[in-house]
Amino acid sequence: MRLRLAAAFLLALFALSACSPGRTIESWRVLEDIAAGAGPSTLKEVTPAPTRQAITYRVEGRAYAGDLYRPGEAAKAALVLVPGAARKGRDDPRLVAFATTLARARFTVLVPDIENLRALYVGPEDVRSIADALRHLAARGELPGAPSLGLVAISYAVGPAILAALEPDLRDRVGFVLAIGGYYDIEALVTFFTTGRFRETPEEAWRFMAPNAYGKWIFLRANARRVEGARDRWLLTAMARRKLDDLEAPLDDLAARLGPQGRSIHDLLANDDPDAVPALIAALPEAVRADMAALDLSRADLSRLGARLILLHGRDDAIIPFTESLALAAAAPAARVSLHVVDNLAHVDLGPGDLADGLRLLTATYRMLALRDGRSR
Repeated sequence: MRLRLAAAFLLALFALSACSPGRTIESWRVLEDIAAGAGPSTLKEVTPAPTRQAITYRVEGRAYAGDLYRPGEAAKAALVLVPGAARKGRDDPRLVAFATTLARARFTVLVPDIENLRALYVGPEDVRSIADALRHLAARGELPGAPSLGLVAISYAVGPAILAALEPDLRDRVGFVLAIGGYYDIEALVTFFTTGRFRETPEEAWRFMAPNAYGKWIFLRANARRVEGARDRWLLTAMARRKLDDLEAPLDDLAARLGPQGRSIHDLLANDDPDAVPALIAALPEAVRADMAALDLSRADLSRLGARLILLHGRDDAIIPFTESLALAAAAPAARVSLHVVDNLAHVDLGPGDLADGLRLLTATYRMLALRDGRSR
């Protein structure tokens, strides 16, 4: 990885020759540190260690908790880092390493503790939690001269994060959103994780990639609570828990006991025909469909987004297909979007890509640091 980044760095010196050489060097160091995780890197050698502090805060009467990372030197900007759906949440070692790298890059970083995401749910209420984290960070007053706030979101958290950035009081405060492995269209996302089919346009023939079943059972766990009958709620939750613990576990004993609402969700997840997905979604309980609609970026007016979007996605992503970031880029104002599709990202983990991947990752990192400094280049 280090040799690949070094070669990509040399290419970047030419590709970004009209930009800041110092920021190009810093971008290489930041990316190398992300790849290194907790291991040694040049960035660790040349920057003081950040601090991590557990905090609590209140916004409009709601209580929250999170971790605040501060650089070991003067911060240049501040951002909210939203974890994906993961049981360890803000304590996930990969997230801690990523937040620490961002702090070494002179961001003050707030990682909110979002209970839903730790419980492997994604719900419309998460939009408020993310928006309130941004409001709290803005109100802290630690960086009064900073041009704007940043927002970094991962995987299923990308949808609620972008919706939070669209809140009227935040549109002009959020300067950029870095979205890693995110989604745009809920129906397309459901089609992929249930059938493995995806495509760039409705006119294109379906493509196939074996989906990671994790997304399917996250969906089930999230929506089980919206079913009216207590028996179906318990059965669906038990099914999701069983599969998240062991993807090979059988479900026939539980599925046979489902009522009509639970059966409608099971039928969707068991389906392998992409053309049947719209009708199966239409048959879902109203509360489930309402939640899906509330988190569907394809229903949002992205022309109102004031933030610049830095979209990063891997072609090898088996949880959310890269075509979702392509669709998101096409729907947002072109002048505000920077799209970076790499061959090897494995959803959110750097893989052994080639020089082209390294250059794309460096370019995405450079854009984030330029926006940190209040510049577009």
